Amino acid sequence: MNRKVLWIIGCGVILFSQINLSFVWSDATDINKLSLEKFIGLASKQDTRFEQILIDRLGLQYRKALGLPAGEWVLVLKSKYNFLFDPDDEAIENTVSLSRLFPYTGTEISGAYSSTLSANSRDISSEFELAISQPIAENALGKNTRLLGKIIGLETEVANFQIIEAYEDYLATLIQLYYNWYSAYENLNTARNSYNENLKLLDNIKERQKFKIALPVDVNKVSLQVAIKKEALISLENKYDEYLNLIKQSIRQEDQAKLQPENPLAYENVQINFNSDYLKFNTQSRTAKILKMLEDKTSFEVNKYANELLPSINIIAGYLQQGSEYNIKDPEQTVYAGLSFDWPMSRVVEKARFETAKIELKKTKLSSENIHLKLHTDLKNLNEQIIKEKELIAIAEDKIIFAQSIVEDDQKNYSLGRITLNDLIDEVNKLEDNKFNKIFHEIQLKRLIIEWLRLNDQLIKQNDLGS
Repeated sequence: MNRKVLWIIGCGVILFSQINLSFVWSDATDINKLSLEKFIGLASKQDTRFEQILIDRLGLQYRKALGLPAGEWVLVLKSKYNFLFDPDDEAIENTVSLSRLFPYTGTEISGAYSSTLSANSRDISSEFELAISQPIAENALGKNTRLLGKIIGLETEVANFQIIEAYEDYLATLIQLYYNWYSAYENLNTARNSYNENLKLLDNIKERQKFKIALPVDVNKVSLQVAIKKEALISLENKYDEYLNLIKQSIRQEDQAKLQPENPLAYENVQINFNSDYLKFNTQSRTAKILKMLEDKTSFEVNKYANELLPSINIIAGYLQQGSEYNIKDPEQTVYAGLSFDWPMSRVVEKARFETAKIELKKTKLSSENIHLKLHTDLKNLNEQIIKEKELIAIAEDKIIFAQSIVEDDQKNYSLGRITLNDLIDEVNKLEDNKFNKIFHEIQLKRLIIEWLRLNDQLIKQNDLGS
């Protein structure tokens, strides 16, 4: 009996004085560590999706030029031959004119010179006219053009903010990808360690079987555990390789490169105070500015369409010289002033635009209010999730400590025959599950913080993208 006890104790020593065969990739000399910060830097330079997003900013500078009336000098040259019923009145007429519209005042000035050469008599008549026109009702003093300029300006700013948000959303996606890669790396390490530990347990159970203190069924149970752990390990290896390939794609890295993630700590020190952060978000964030600009834009459109309901009335004034020869000899001079009036009576289209714009303004204001309410709720829920994740991480750490202690005690109890192998396997599996659970909650917290920064428009600043 004493010899049997010695054999049991000896086997217990063999079983539980094992060397930790943790799988540590960083020991390999040909593996490059890739931090989150370095990954973001490389991706922002190499990933053409970023360039595709930012290239839309190049066209924004031309929006006003394309949307507003051209404020430039226009030169017109015209030459014609007048064929009339009376051959004596046939003539060659040449005209040159120069005009310019000043969009922001609505003022248009023009100057024109024309000469007419009679085909038969060869007499020459000529005239010079200088004119100015100023709207005083519709587009009075360029009001509508200025409103259109404000509308285009707001549309341009909104488009620029939306480009920044698209950049930020894609950046958040890449950061989440890195977190997935790191999570897969940690899970793979945990699974490989578990697989190695089960292999050692199998070796020791086989050793115990040689001394008749372990049954064949025990060997089969641990062999099944090893197969299960190997199956899980292969699955996690596949998942890790998938994320690794996506990482390489994002930084345009060759397939042969061996990369390893580091614990991403870039956003670990983010301090969250919901009340002050939301107040700042509600007044200073891009989202708040976009919503305000959309309201202003729609309000300007209402004013613009209301102005278009007015008649087109222009004050006109001019100076006219008429005479003979090309240099206007013996000119007759005329100075004139008056009004031009143009008012379609029904204005069906203009009225429809005006009423539609008023409806759109109400809709925009309601939409803005609803978006603010939804974002308040989303941010509040996100803040509560972040708080709870921190608590869950602390619980997971405690559970690992407890589970580790239980496994160590059960290892001793099993070696002394106080518990069954099934009990030991259950506790070992619980310890492994707790380790996976801790990894999940740690990565989940990092994901939530990134989402908090993204929703608060704090993940990037406009200056980060350059001018």
